Amino acid sequence: MAVSPLTDLFGAPMSLFSPALRAVYAGLVALTLTACGVGAAQTANPPVVKGAAAIPTAPVTPQARFALPDFAPLVERYGPAVVNIQVTERAQPVENNNGAQGEEDPFQDFFRRFGIPAPQFAPRGGNQAPAHGEGSGFIVTPDGYILTNAHVVADADTVTVRLTDRREFTAKVIGIDQRSDVAVIKINTNNSLPIVRIGNPNTLKPGEWVLAIGSPFGFENSATAGIVSAIDRSLPGEDGNGYVPFIQTDVPVNPGNSGGPLFNMQGEVVGINSQIFSRTGGYMGLSFAIPIDVAMDVREQLVKTGHVTRGRIGVTIQDVNAQLAESFGLDRPHGALVSSVQLGSPGEKAGLKPGDVVLGVNGRAIDRSSELPSVIARIKPGTDTELDIWRAGKEQKVDVKVALLDEQQVKTAFHNGRRSDEASQLGLAVRPLAPQEKQQAETDGNLVVEHVSGPAAAAGVQPGDIILGVNGKRVKSVEELQSATKGVGKNVALLIQRESAQIFVPLRLS
Repeated sequence: MAVSPLTDLFGAPMSLFSPALRAVYAGLVALTLTACGVGAAQTANPPVVKGAAAIPTAPVTPQARFALPDFAPLVERYGPAVVNIQVTERAQPVENNNGAQGEEDPFQDFFRRFGIPAPQFAPRGGNQAPAHGEGSGFIVTPDGYILTNAHVVADADTVTVRLTDRREFTAKVIGIDQRSDVAVIKINTNNSLPIVRIGNPNTLKPGEWVLAIGSPFGFENSATAGIVSAIDRSLPGEDGNGYVPFIQTDVPVNPGNSGGPLFNMQGEVVGINSQIFSRTGGYMGLSFAIPIDVAMDVREQLVKTGHVTRGRIGVTIQDVNAQLAESFGLDRPHGALVSSVQLGSPGEKAGLKPGDVVLGVNGRAIDRSSELPSVIARIKPGTDTELDIWRAGKEQKVDVKVALLDEQQVKTAFHNGRRSDEASQLGLAVRPLAPQEKQQAETDGNLVVEHVSGPAAAAGVQPGDIILGVNGKRVKSVEELQSATKGVGKNVALLIQRESAQIFVPLRLS
């Protein structure tokens, strides 16, 4: 005889319970069965799949809204376009050290400790054994062009590409761009290779599901999934100097994943997995991918010309925090604050000044300073560009002709954390610079900080800093400094020169 779910709870017949308790229990059982997919949810219409790359969705029910995605169709469709890259680096010559086998030889350490002359060993060869490495990549054209990271193939002597069907090819390095960490390699084969679809990373939103495929620790074509954690990330100390607005995810990425694709739920590549933040060398929940539009722009230039050109306007910028926003009269912190303008640069020719806040470029809003370098860098040199700036409490438009980026790169300024006749309310004691000091410091400022206290000390101003201006207004004397700080409110943006860099430091007054 069939047993109803209501006949037993913890081994006790339901007849022992009151009618009210039996009704409550019946409702709980029905809810549980529905959430597990039993009952009415099973009779719902099957999901509609749009194209081979679409991910099946669960039936539209209150419970199904929280169902995890199924990545299997995506991996099956586009996994074959992801390749494993093996590199052999150039062998390096070995220093002979009087014929010894090397500093790492354990016997060398023994002889050195006890002052015994080391025996002379004949070198086994003039070079070290070639180093080997692995990475990932993905095919973007049927005739064999592959995108990967520059750091995967930068020092390679030979590059071997292995497909999922176990075929292997020796690849040619077409071009490398260190600033973006993008490289293009090519294998020679027929035009029947599987390729990925390219998506639009500008549509990504934090919280969106994404998938990585690569070769972590040599485990080829491993799929890992997670969500977008943030967009437009600028990484401290990166070689790109802010030219890559990284996509941050929590997708498990490890050594060997470098150069592999990051997919969205539509099966489109939106990024190239490039870096991880780790204190151990392994995955710790922070992974960073190069937006695919940046990478494809680099690819096009490398294939056509073998190198990448970028635009510049010749300014030093910093982020706008709440105190700086209040100091300059902005309604909220946004934009890129210009702290210095290079002499003879496009910015100077266009009339940009320290204290200007760049709010937009050609109609595109700039919310954080980290966005500006990447936007300007992708503008073709020689192009007339319109900047929306904030100056003297109102919005203005400035036209600037973008120039070719050379070794004088756009820099992002970060602020670190003898007496005048009268100290100002800022907590500064300053004195005029002597002509010889001005020449040595290569500055057009006239005031040097001798002592700090109060708000200036709390903000990180240091003795030796040169005062250039207050809230965008240049000051040349102690009197001008004191006059500029009268009636400024609770926040002051102090422009200083420290060594060769100019930065705005926000001071909060009591």
